Amino acid sequence: MSHPKYSIIIPVFNRPDEMREMLDSLQLQTTKPFEIILVEDGSDQKSDFLINEYDLPIYYFYKSNTGPGDSRNFGMAKANGDYFLFFDSDCVLPSDYFEQLDKAISKAQPDAFGGPDAAHESFSNVQKSINYAMTSFFTTGGIRGGKKQLDKFQPRSFNMGLKKEVYEVIGGFSDIHPGEDPDLSFRIMRAGYKVSLIREAIVFHKRRIDFSKFIKQVYKFGVVRVILNQWYPDTQKLVYFLPSAFFCGVILLLAATIWLGNIVLLPLAVYAILIFPGRTSIQFPSGG
Repeated sequence: MSHPKYSIIIPVFNRPDEMREMLDSLQLQTTKPFEIILVEDGSDQKSDFLINEYDLPIYYFYKSNTGPGDSRNFGMAKANGDYFLFFDSDCVLPSDYFEQLDKAISKAQPDAFGGPDAAHESFSNVQKSINYAMTSFFTTGGIRGGKKQLDKFQPRSFNMGLKKEVYEVIGGFSDIHPGEDPDLSFRIMRAGYKVSLIREAIVFHKRRIDFSKFIKQVYKFGVVRVILNQWYPDTQKLVYFLPSAFFCGVILLLAATIWLGNIVLLPLAVYAILIFPGRTSIQFPSGG
């Protein structure tokens, strides 16, 4: 293997169609200072047939199913870049992603970094709605890379990078899932490394889930957040309780309509008025 600037590490499980879209977007990059480490995490539907379809340095590895965090650790052990960069298999990059990333790294000189996720204009309404629910200041406090944030930015593994030397000192992702990415971010910050949000390094996160699966995912995030609060008590913030507080509040308001009538739903109407302008004014970056 050559010595690239970036090692892109992507775990994949039974999603060859997603990998094709991801590799398509990497093929269209205006600059390609990278190698690709594709880690097949025990899939039945493999992605190995894609490798020869692209003029890209792709290194494919198949391993038993141990989850995304361990698969990223596996990929880092095989990587040769100065920076390790992580994407989820359901992400697509705009064509200038690495052009923007290079500029930002040269300016900010971070030890670890991440960028926001957005919904491309071609996504379904459900995908756009879920993306808004995950990224809006009014729903998650903007902690995933929004312009307004209620807490310090923590890179997430759908769009996250770190120097090789940081990995050599801190180690990789832990066994906890979901939550392995904020755990790694907390460990990096505790060690005194510089962590930066690179707003220009956007990915289009094409979540292939419906609302029922999304609710289950949010529930798992809530359970893991309790564990992370126990591991890192100094990181507890009110913003992490927003989804739970909102859910409990909605249940209480609905129950209160039995005795007090629909007037008690007025707070929900006000909330809807607050988020509606933000939802309708989103500007989706053009894709590659």
